[in-house]
Amino acid sequence: MAASDTERAQQQIDEIEALSSIYGDDWCVVDEDEKIYCIKISDCLDQPKWTLCLQVILPPGYPTAEPPIYQLNAPWLRGQDYTELANSLEEIYVQNLGESILYLWVEKIREVLVEKAQSSDPEPDIKKSTEEVDEDDGDDFLLDYQPIQEDQIKMLNYMPSESQEDEELPPIHHGKPITDRRSTFQAHLAPVVTTSQVKRVLEKLYENKKIASATHNIYAYRIYCEDKQTFLQDCEDDGETAAGGRLLHLLQILNVRNVLVVVSRWYGGILLGPDRFKHINNCARNVLVE
Repeated sequence: MAASDTERAQQQIDEIEALSSIYGDDWCVVDEDEKIYCIKISDCLDQPKWTLCLQVILPPGYPTAEPPIYQLNAPWLRGQDYTELANSLEEIYVQNLGESILYLWVEKIREVLVEKAQSSDPEPDIKKSTEEVDEDDGDDFLLDYQPIQEDQIKMLNYMPSESQEDEELPPIHHGKPITDRRSTFQAHLAPVVTTSQVKRVLEKLYENKKIASATHNIYAYRIYCEDKQTFLQDCEDDGETAAGGRLLHLLQILNVRNVLVVVSRWYGGILLGPDRFKHINNCARNVLVE
């Protein structure tokens, strides 16, 4: 007899509880309502060389009628490596139809990483590739840009105290998430006056396992150098092509200074096209005026 929706839901709950117990802090709940989860997997070395994040979405029919929707996230994973690993996971699903398979997937991935660590493969390239191809490199977010009032802009120009040290970790503010078609975007903001503070903030954010497992962490910062009357600024796409530059441009047109903005995106399996840039910049705008 076919399993009912209630039985499948209970099977999912039991599997998630087991995985959380087995993998501890490496297991992460991205969105409980949408049943989106991820796990950071690495080789078994004390200082892992090879790591990968497996993100899964459990559809209502899983495990008896539908496979999990999955995404493999790793800077080095592309081309033949991706194809071979994906084929292995799909083979496991076919061999275990109707069964809970996430544990088998995780351990298969770990096996592959251990093999790579023990082989003569060079260490992984740190660059990420984006999962979406942008067909329009225009500044889409400018269409949604609305000028911010002058008094709000003044609030954004964080002025550090004279006693603030470069090594001090600035306060970090987390904005409200935006979710569209299972992709979730969240912005994080910190006042910064040196690049060392930028590094400190990024390191602190990446200590959060949910943020560290995001598909992309896009950031931009602007620091005003009083002595030179110029801006020190930079940005990072983190594999989401052109997103960092767009985010930096947003900071420029809002005339903000001494600010780092990071936008995390958790990809939900559905391509958003240019809408993703709108959400990235709307997240950033919102956190700047909150």
